[in-house]
Amino acid sequence: MNFDNYKIIPNYKTNKTDLFLAENEDILACEKTLNITFDEDYKEYVLNYGSGILGGTYVRIYLPETIILTLEEWKNRITEYWFWDEGKDVLSKDEVLNSIRIGDTYDGDEIILYKGEYYILPRHSEMIYKTGKNLEETITWLCASGILTEAFSEREFEPFDPGDLGN
Repeated sequence: MNFDNYKIIPNYKTNKTDLFLAENEDILACEKTLNITFDEDYKEYVLNYGSGILGGTYVRIYLPETIILTLEEWKNRITEYWFWDEGKDVLSKDEVLNSIRIGDTYDGDEIILYKGEYYILPRHSEMIYKTGKNLEETITWLCASGILTEAFSEREFEPFDPGDLGN
């Protein structure tokens, strides 16, 4: 992944640039627990940037621990509130329920990984979008496609404590 244009900025609450990074052991444990293999972009992202928000408070990529801790609640919510029937030709409900959520956007769109492919479950649309085979393609799609938000090129990364997720 090309992180050359990413700039770490201070957290708005703490005014610090302390990073909350994943460890290789965390990634391996998550892969083993969920019987998946993360792409190299995801691994590089969580090892070098970790928990935070990218692109002017837009994209959040979860650390492996957060993925595991929130998976059951997320699947229960998706089961109860499924509304992506317009995207059923992209992924069925069963396929989504067999995916993992690896992040989201400030707008509530969810980034999922299913069989080595990334998809977006938009909050304000019944469509499902296939966004690529790696995290870089997915971040580029989210920030530059203009489909879910106005396209932007800024790539500032604001770190935050994963314990603050959702706050």
